Amino acid sequence: MLVISRKTDEGVIIADNIEITVLEISKERVKIGIHAPKDIKIVRYELIAAQDANVEASKTVSEDALKALMSIGKKGND
Repeated sequence: MLVISRKTDEGVIIADNIEITVLEISKERVKIGIHAPKDIKIVRYELIAAQDANVEASKTVSEDALKALMSIGKKGND
């Protein structure tokens, strides 16, 4: 991992086409701006972690619970 210090309005460039700029620094947060091509996927880490946790949790759902949930949806369509 590369660790660098930046001040407000300073930034870094990654691979010639991704620019990361420090926009604001406050007591508990750093606001950054990311300029990248549209085909580059940018996702916050906590969203990926939550998605991974949801996938793992879905693996532990019992078949009976899943059938019960499916029947709830069907009752509303009658």
